[in-house]
Amino acid sequence: MSTSCDTHRGFRLLPWLLVGMGAFSNLFQGTTPNPWVGAVGLLTFNSLYVFLAFSARPRRREAAGTRVALALLAAVTCALALGYGGDWLLYFPLLGLATGVVLRGGTLKAAGAAVTAVAGGAGWFHDGWGGLDILYATAISTAVTAMLVRLAETVGELRAAREELARRAVEQERLRFSRDLHDLLGHTLSVIVVKSEAARRLTPSDPAAALAQVTDIEAVGRQALTEIREAVTGYREGGLDTELDRARSALTDAGIIPVVRRGGPPLGPRTEALLGWVVREAATNAVRHSGAGRCEITVSATPERVRLTVTDDGSGAGGTGADGTGADGTGLRGLTERLAAAGGTLRTGTGDGGGFRVSAELPLDAADAEPAREATAAGPPRAAAAV
Repeated sequence: MSTSCDTHRGFRLLPWLLVGMGAFSNLFQGTTPNPWVGAVGLLTFNSLYVFLAFSARPRRREAAGTRVALALLAAVTCALALGYGGDWLLYFPLLGLATGVVLRGGTLKAAGAAVTAVAGGAGWFHDGWGGLDILYATAISTAVTAMLVRLAETVGELRAAREELARRAVEQERLRFSRDLHDLLGHTLSVIVVKSEAARRLTPSDPAAALAQVTDIEAVGRQALTEIREAVTGYREGGLDTELDRARSALTDAGIIPVVRRGGPPLGPRTEALLGWVVREAATNAVRHSGAGRCEITVSATPERVRLTVTDDGSGAGGTGADGTGADGTGLRGLTERLAAAGGTLRTGTGDGGGFRVSAELPLDAADAEPAREATAAGPPRAAAAV
């Protein structure tokens, strides 16, 4: 798009060559001394001007060849104007226009002043005070062209920035949706698989218990549909208590003994939502990959920070790779990004007694501290509970 704009800009500068039609007329009418010299000079001037008119792109503008072409154009303009005068002086404003196209900053100011001064001197030499019109026209053409070209470049940069922002917004939304979909479906499908296996095992010996498992599968499926709709609209906010209950149920159905401890002041919705994602992912990994017999989930909070740890006594793999991300490269990595955006951290590794540990820490920001203060004023903090 930038190349196309520069091409259109170059074509817009070509009609200004009509300013020099008086010099052509002098050549055709035979009033110009040494007409072959004048014709060669005009051909050279026009060729260099056309080249420079299409050299507004930064990379091409800063090339050595472009600067050499501008210097040659200045030399040809001075030679023709000083040698012939009259209509040939009108090529100074065209030189100023080319200077405004090619140069920027301090170089433009110095070169523009020099071109204007030479134009004024040549006009004074040939026409006296009447030649000062050439000085004015050269100064205006140089300044106005430079401003218009810079304005066009700024518009192009703003358009490119807007397109880049739109592209990044789309990428962020895709990442959000992909992350939410992974977190939602990964956990839900794991629960459905575990409960389906339990129902299959119980059917021959305990049909009532198997029916209860099937009922749970139906409830989990319905809840998953609701959560997916909320994730699509971007308004899903999970509760920590809800995720702890789901984790307890999923671990129990997988034959893993859950131990859940929670203490400290109440948390705000933003912190609970983030920690809920961590509980969901960590419990899902424990069910899928750990082979553990016991899994401990501990939530401890102070007025400044809250910490969540999920530790199992399994093989120590925890469903993660060497980099601490989920087995599919998206789970814990996505959670790390979420917590980092909120000023928190997520660490994974081997627990003190073996197995695998996921540890998340978050600061309690102002939005979370206010609900906590209100809840504390209403009653004492909830005591730690173990199940």
